[in-house]
Amino acid sequence: MQQFRNLRMDYFQACTFLVTLVLSKGITAETEKKMPDPGLEIYKKLFEVKRKDQMNALKNLIELNDVNQQYKIIDIMLKGLFKVLEDSRAVLIAADVPPDGPFPQDEKLKDAYSHVVENTAFFGDVVLRFPKIVHHYFDRNSNWNNLIRWGISFCNQTGIFDQGSHSQVLGLMAQELGISERSPDYRNPFKTDNSEFFHSTDSFQKALREEEKRRKKEEKRKEIRKGPRISRSQSEL
Repeated sequence: MQQFRNLRMDYFQACTFLVTLVLSKGITAETEKKMPDPGLEIYKKLFEVKRKDQMNALKNLIELNDVNQQYKIIDIMLKGLFKVLEDSRAVLIAADVPPDGPFPQDEKLKDAYSHVVENTAFFGDVVLRFPKIVHHYFDRNSNWNNLIRWGISFCNQTGIFDQGSHSQVLGLMAQELGISERSPDYRNPFKTDNSEFFHSTDSFQKALREEEKRRKKEEKRKEIRKGPRISRSQSEL
């Protein structure tokens, strides 16, 4: 009988130990999930500084108050922005960097990660403040459409845009571009603050026509330079 009691006691102690072990592992795993990634927390602070720089650059662009100049600057800006976004996406995908994982430690991956986050956010700022100009380029470029869809998805999973003054930029941008369905109460918050909206349709269309003429002339010049040339040996015959 005593031996039976001892066996019961041993069994009870073993069960208690196993339950404690399982619970402690669960608590540890839960704690690890809640623990912020120090690398990401540092980057969030750097991101806030970068956003201030971007806002200053955007303010200077708005204050130009000249559609022609804004058009040309945004043209160059978007080409560079999407080239960086494309290159950075390739680096992150090749290294299999998850957007919801730890902040990368490798310098090359850090740069690619930050370029995606910062360029996606800045593109959202430009879209919301210069929708007519951006739509003129974006709507005819399927590669840009695919890139920014990926960028928005990546950024949404990082947690960087969960709070702060930039928390709404991704959703507003997606609605403005038609990437996501517009909510019934959607409104561009910058519509009354941006000089672009005060330009008459005629002046804007005139600026577009002038820029299109300039680009066509440039394309013709490139075609002429690429055309067949008479070699030196043939010209000397």
